[in-house]
Amino acid sequence: MNRIICDEYEDLSRSAADIVADQIGKKPDSVLGLATGSTPIGLYEELVRRCDAGKIDFSKARSFNLDEYYPIMKNNPQSYNYFMHEHLFSKVSFSSARILDGETDDPLGECAKYDEEIKAAGGIDLQLLGIGVNGHIGFNEPAESYSMPTYHVKLSGSTISANSRFFTDGEKPPTSALTMGFGAIFGSKSILLLISGASKAQIAKKLFEGKIHTGIPACLLLLHPNVTVILDRAAAAEL
Repeated sequence: MNRIICDEYEDLSRSAADIVADQIGKKPDSVLGLATGSTPIGLYEELVRRCDAGKIDFSKARSFNLDEYYPIMKNNPQSYNYFMHEHLFSKVSFSSARILDGETDDPLGECAKYDEEIKAAGGIDLQLLGIGVNGHIGFNEPAESYSMPTYHVKLSGSTISANSRFFTDGEKPPTSALTMGFGAIFGSKSILLLISGASKAQIAKKLFEGKIHTGIPACLLLLHPNVTVILDRAAAAEL
């Protein structure tokens, strides 16, 4: 597990953009696994700047997003579909950009179809990940066992609570989601994990203790042969 510690969040975002740009430079038709949340926003802003400057071109690249709330309308400002279009897809043209359908009437069928599409694309070349304060990646919550295929998952109380701040005007946060399982994540040729902020310092410390256990899903990344973790100083404070 390659570890990079940056002084500030902006440095983390630029370092992550360098890795994405290098991947696209080597393979313009790369398949990218993308993530949502506050941490990758700076990365997406940097990628948009580089695209506008003609330094990177995503026109041949394809993407698959990690997860989506379920059920949720695509036009809901808190949906990950909305998030991705707001921060990246409305500003950068991909060959294709696939997000799990939070409106589907058949969540199990949608999950199976998603895995088939990833397989047909040749798997993911570079998977971007964030990490929750409880160690979840995607919406793979702490559990005794984990799904390999993409699946419909019930969210933990801590995740629902953490996400509730984004839902206002009496709207209740979703209690479940559709998420890539460890099959697609571990099938990725390389993984880029971003960890930012003091609230993630404790989980970052646990991740780098080198112990693998199911109580912290992100610990399983220690088994992957090609993982780069970029942290800012606040997240790395207890390492």
